[in-house]
Amino acid sequence: MTNRSRRQFIKTAGLGAAAGATGLAAPAIAQSKIRWRLQTYAGPALAEHVIKPQIEAFNRIARDEMEIELYFADQLVPTGELFRAMQRGTIDAVQSDDDSMASPTEVTVFGGYFPFALRYSLDVPVLFNQYGLKEIWEEEYAKVGVKHISAGSWDPCHFATKKPVNRLADLDGLRVFTFPTAGRFLARFGVVPVTLPWEDVEVAVQTGELDGIAWSGITEDYTVGWADVTDYFLTNNISGAWIGHFFANMDRWNELPDHLKDLMQVCFDASHYYRQWWYWGGEAALRVNGDKMKLTTIPAEEWAQVEAAAVEFWDEIAAESETKAKVVAKIKEYNEVMQKAGPPYRYG
Repeated sequence: MTNRSRRQFIKTAGLGAAAGATGLAAPAIAQSKIRWRLQTYAGPALAEHVIKPQIEAFNRIARDEMEIELYFADQLVPTGELFRAMQRGTIDAVQSDDDSMASPTEVTVFGGYFPFALRYSLDVPVLFNQYGLKEIWEEEYAKVGVKHISAGSWDPCHFATKKPVNRLADLDGLRVFTFPTAGRFLARFGVVPVTLPWEDVEVAVQTGELDGIAWSGITEDYTVGWADVTDYFLTNNISGAWIGHFFANMDRWNELPDHLKDLMQVCFDASHYYRQWWYWGGEAALRVNGDKMKLTTIPAEEWAQVEAAAVEFWDEIAAESETKAKVVAKIKEYNEVMQKAGPPYRYG
């Protein structure tokens, strides 16, 4: 036996003896893999972009320590029950806006599309990281046993419709699938908000139950199939970006070691970054090169009425509570700075 073989034999034998000495105690030191269930608001086609790659990356890096099982819109629970399911621990984490998941917090009304608070996708991370919204959200969710992990921007909110919308009056009577707060605002102009499970929307447009959708930008319309069942896309929008978040059950979050918390944060931030350029480039490219929907535009002087109504809506929301007033004040402060800064921050 060579010296190298002898050293290897001694090393191996020593390990075997140690294992034999401990008997059944050896398996006890092996940690079981942490398993989480995360449900997104997005259906399978959209989830391929907004969450699935980052969950897969997390699982690859976490290896034997942790695995996140991803579920799509309404797969485990209806989207409107996401918050309660997470709070109870039925599911461990959620990707959604506050509004859609029926969050019982003071900031719920600002999730999704709070009308005209945002003009561009970069407005979201700036408001959260430089204007204090992050701390407000963390505090509000901690009160109800939920960890607010991070916020990011999605696409703008446009109408995709069966018939053309060229004037403000054309919105009157339209049955539209949209977010709760957006629907509450758009009802001022005759829009009839309709609530349906996400996966039923395409068929509802085909059967005439819906006249259109005010849920997304043109990238999402093409990605999820809505561009196949609607004929027109209105270039005016009521918000330049959707505010969406990652949340977790607070007890489950607190159980994680710090390095897995950090890894989750990094992967979710990567998801936010992906959407910044995917939507920004997609919105422009599909307006120019898309062949499934005809673009229409409401004249600026008419659309100004909608913008003015949004500011009145902000004040109505601010009057509802001290926390809401604080958020509205931050939104106003931010928009004043952007307006004074001028192009490219704000035009006109």
